[in-house]
Amino acid sequence: MSNFQRWLVVFAGALMGCVAVGTMFSLAVFLDPMSLETGWSRAGISSAMTLNFLVMGVAGIAWGTASDRFGPGIVVLIGSLLLGLALVLASRATSLLAFQLTYGILVGLAASAFFAPVTAAVTGWFTTHRSLAVSLVSAGMGMAPMTISPFARWLITAYDWRFAMLAIGIGTWVVLLPATLMLRRPPAAPAPALAGAPAVESGGMAMREVLRSPQFWILGLTFFACCAAHSGPIFHMVSYAIVCGVSPMAAVSIYSVEGLAGLGGRILLGVGADRLGVKPVLVAGLLVQAIVIAAYSVVGQLEQFYLLAMIFGAAYGGVMPLYAVLAHDYFGQKNLGAVLGAATMLSSVGMALGPWIGGWIFDTFQNYAWLFIGSSIVGLGAVAIALAFPPLPRRRFQPA
Repeated sequence: MSNFQRWLVVFAGALMGCVAVGTMFSLAVFLDPMSLETGWSRAGISSAMTLNFLVMGVAGIAWGTASDRFGPGIVVLIGSLLLGLALVLASRATSLLAFQLTYGILVGLAASAFFAPVTAAVTGWFTTHRSLAVSLVSAGMGMAPMTISPFARWLITAYDWRFAMLAIGIGTWVVLLPATLMLRRPPAAPAPALAGAPAVESGGMAMREVLRSPQFWILGLTFFACCAAHSGPIFHMVSYAIVCGVSPMAAVSIYSVEGLAGLGGRILLGVGADRLGVKPVLVAGLLVQAIVIAAYSVVGQLEQFYLLAMIFGAAYGGVMPLYAVLAHDYFGQKNLGAVLGAATMLSSVGMALGPWIGGWIFDTFQNYAWLFIGSSIVGLGAVAIALAFPPLPRRRFQPA
């Protein structure tokens, strides 16, 4: 495959990630108009997002395994069809339960069909610039709040929430179905075997050996602690800024600053990982994340929030793609989809814990100070776990 075709796979992956993640997170835009029109509680509507995370964590393993066996193309094709169908059905829901089942379960099931298969495919097509390629795919996902959500808001303003959700559902078919044709299974290639591990098949380790290896659990626990550290501060950032006296509209803009910084951070850390190695860049990014989270506990002015948001967004956005690159380097391509699915399940638990614990802290202490202090400690724990990564395995190639 030519270089142009390889980068075309990256473009397709970024586009699919943007649409899949963007449709799921656009629920925040639908929340108010849905509640006003239907009378459904905001908590009931928001619970669909909780279901999204739970379903994604479990389904990611199944989609990743299917991608390893049948190729990423068929998996993302099914995910694309299911995602559009879920949004169309959700737009027609006449009860809260029906909406929760369609949006909460079906959208989460469909969205999880993209991360592991797409990331595994992209890593398999690159030997050089791999970190940059994966980071660009992740950057596509990071653009989701700046694309789908504003489009949804415009449709809701011009029409109503049901038409907007229906249009977005049909739009996902229009955009995603052609993009799936660009995503191809990477060629089988010999991969490194872990020191002390039994001989593995060409292309990577057997999944049972992956799950028994300390490297997988170091990877998964680092991913978990990283997400547990930043999910609470991200989710409660607007509320915290308002408590500090920042106006609601200005507080929301902090999210935009974090999102834009995250795009730059993905590219910056991706290039750095290609040149300096994945582990040192990951450790440095996690350390910066932990320090900035702690710094939030002592700020109160909008300008200070903006400054920290730029650093925080670049740090947590930049480290997220690096887990996939490490997984490929340690375990090879053969079962990479399943490996990423299993690691993502652990990270989803971390993502789910942060917002809930942050809410409990505020309800108990009437401030967010302990959220940022505790999250920073968890972030330092992620640094400590990441330092336990052994050197990359010596390349021991297996016969085809």
